[in-house]
Amino acid sequence: MAWNEPGNKGNKDPWGNKGGNDKGPPDLDEVFRNLSKRFGGKGGNSASGQPFNASILIVFAVIALIIWGLSGLYTVKEAERGVLLRFGQHIGEVSSGLHWKATFIDEVYTVDVETFRSIPASGSMLTSDENVVKVELVVQYSVSDAYSYLFSAVEANESLREATDSALRYVIGHNRMDDILTTGRDAIRRDTWKELERIIEPYKLGLQIRDVNFLPARPPEEVKDAFDDAISAQEDEQRFIREAEAYAREIEPKARGQVERMVQQANAYKEREVLEAQGKVARFEKLLPEYKAAPAVTRNRLYLDAMQTVMSDTNKVLIDAKNNGNLMYLPLDKLMDATNSSRQEAEPEVERHVNSVSTNSVNTPITSMSSDGRLSREERLRQGRN
Repeated sequence: MAWNEPGNKGNKDPWGNKGGNDKGPPDLDEVFRNLSKRFGGKGGNSASGQPFNASILIVFAVIALIIWGLSGLYTVKEAERGVLLRFGQHIGEVSSGLHWKATFIDEVYTVDVETFRSIPASGSMLTSDENVVKVELVVQYSVSDAYSYLFSAVEANESLREATDSALRYVIGHNRMDDILTTGRDAIRRDTWKELERIIEPYKLGLQIRDVNFLPARPPEEVKDAFDDAISAQEDEQRFIREAEAYAREIEPKARGQVERMVQQANAYKEREVLEAQGKVARFEKLLPEYKAAPAVTRNRLYLDAMQTVMSDTNKVLIDAKNNGNLMYLPLDKLMDATNSSRQEAEPEVERHVNSVSTNSVNTPITSMSSDGRLSREERLRQGRN
């Protein structure tokens, strides 16, 4: 049976009305009037008739003020910078440490400005020679201006990602595939860095590019083997070039030293010849007065000196065989060679008999000539007697 059906004598009103009297929900106006009378009614009395103490309100206000003040304390980490806004207007930046802000008036947004962040970029791109190459790039950056990073763009990181992809495609589209895969990687890295900074500069994202890493590019799988062979050949070329440069660096100092030595020898030879020529000129100038005084004697002297000089360098022996017969020959040339080699005086004599073509069988002893090509005194006397 329902609680409000006729005949229900129990007190089963869900709102707690006894006797079945339904007065409905409490009147809100009545509630507010009661509160107004309790805290500030007429005569300063509460609803119970007790006087109201104003110090209670002061205590509540002080507690609320303390809570409000403590809620404004905040800390900025060492690697962060805080952006301070007052009623939405930028006031300045806050350094690391403990700070205070007016709650509900000031707002602080912290940004990490020292950590290096990275954004990758990759994809299959078309080169200037109409080839497709797979490239990968990693950009490292950091926040340089916290306010611009937060409020100059909706999402600075996504803007930088799109700018990186655009710069990379632009640079790849202006280079040949061979350069991208081999020797032109460093130039592509620098050009991409420069192009990326040019793109993001007007947007003032508050970001600074720290480094650009251009990873090794790959050709399409269909032609990968051919390009691997080409790269190997280019590496061999570079290796041969380095070996040739090393050989040139090794040979060049030796060649320069040899050239310097030859120059010094030529200069020394030149000075020696000049001095010898000057000496000969001086000697002939001294002989000129003597030649004018006794021309015949001077000519004979000059002739003998010249013959001595010429004959001292020959190993031939001149023999005056006026009387035909067997001659005894001393090998003076060999004796002189032995003397020069051992630097000792050689005394043994070796006799040889030479058969004369003449019919005379008289053996005539031959006395050796002196080292200057002149006959000995005994030989001259013998020839005089004959």
